Amino acid sequence: MIQVKNVRYRYPTNDVDTIKDLSFDIDKGAVFGFLGPSGSGKSTTQKILYKLLDSYEGQILFDEKSLDEWGREFYERIGVSFELPNLYYKLTAKENLQFFASFYKRPIKDIDQLLEQVGLGADASKRVSEFSKGMKMRLNFVRAILHDPEVLFLDEPTAGLDPVNARVMKSIIRELKAAGKTIFITTHNMFDADQLCDQVALLFEGQIMALDSPTQLKLKYGQKNVKVRMEGALKEVQFALDGLGANKDFNELLNSGVVSTIHSQEASLEEVFIKITGEQLV
Repeated sequence: MIQVKNVRYRYPTNDVDTIKDLSFDIDKGAVFGFLGPSGSGKSTTQKILYKLLDSYEGQILFDEKSLDEWGREFYERIGVSFELPNLYYKLTAKENLQFFASFYKRPIKDIDQLLEQVGLGADASKRVSEFSKGMKMRLNFVRAILHDPEVLFLDEPTAGLDPVNARVMKSIIRELKAAGKTIFITTHNMFDADQLCDQVALLFEGQIMALDSPTQLKLKYGQKNVKVRMEGALKEVQFALDGLGANKDFNELLNSGVVSTIHSQEASLEEVFIKITGEQLV
């Protein structure tokens, strides 16, 4: 659905490129994660992809057509949820959505139903100026999916949300994927990316340091062993995964009846990022 090849971008006031030779493909119906700390170039890349920034070098194809060749019809096919909500505070939630709905030619989804879906049904007639940050984020997300776009760009989609509403948001993202939507997520929340993404690119200082599925990255950079904890004991014992089934000590421990937990030792995505870049995610 989206093909990016050797893309570079430098802000006019900068001496160095913010984006450095990026190349990646996003399949139709996939959730693609762009992961990295603040300042790594995640949001800049998104702005290029939804045509807020031009003058880039390289090639970008959207549905097999050069991004530069798309006109206003491009915005009928995409939805954008910005990290910082961009809403009209003197209007109510419903009035905001009705206003933005007027921009599109394609059919609009049921506004009341969408607000209910993100837990804002009871606040439909409340002015946005009275909303918390989390409520604004959820309304911002609804605005992005209002016209049922084929491609979604979500910038930090769970930022500012409590655990319950973050779970609701991730559930909706999974439903959108199941409906065939292509979703591009930028985030520094590795846990969310692990749960949602088919593929992730680890971005650092404008460069992709690794690109693969979350599972493959964790297996590649994790430890190939299991950790066993016994009931009532602080001690943990580790065994190599290779040849585990034939490991006499492991089998004796399993049959002893004192095993409390067994965990494989694959790395988290955050640990993978630190191993690759030597930097913490902030």
